[in-house]
Amino acid sequence: MTQLNDIECRADIENLINTFYDRVKADEVIGHIFHKIIGEDWSHHLPTMYQFWETVMFAKPGYSGNPVRAHVEVDKRIELKKEHYERWLELWRKTVDDLFAGPRAEEIKQRAVMMMQMISMKVDWARQGKSIL
Repeated sequence: MTQLNDIECRADIENLINTFYDRVKADEVIGHIFHKIIGEDWSHHLPTMYQFWETVMFAKPGYSGNPVRAHVEVDKRIELKKEHYERWLELWRKTVDDLFAGPRAEEIKQRAVMMMQMISMKVDWARQGKSIL
């Protein structure tokens, strides 16, 4: 069995993101959401995700988006349900585990859980007309 390396640099982040979104695009549970929102041209979304996760994992400046607001906007077009969040997280964990092993691999999975919880909570708040700031 091949020994997996930990997440160490931007190239690792790009590999993770590319592999993950290839799986997402083909997924029966959440693929349709991404196809409707992003379409066929991923040239903007993928670099944004590279930068986001590089900022999260390595504190590298450069990401300036608002993931909560982005998901609130998605939810206005396609209702984001518990099973969507759960499937996203399942694919994320499996992709990380297939590619990497080590403390950063564990950290990126945990950070994804925390972000998913926060985003789903704030999407629910937005549906109720509450502030998401």
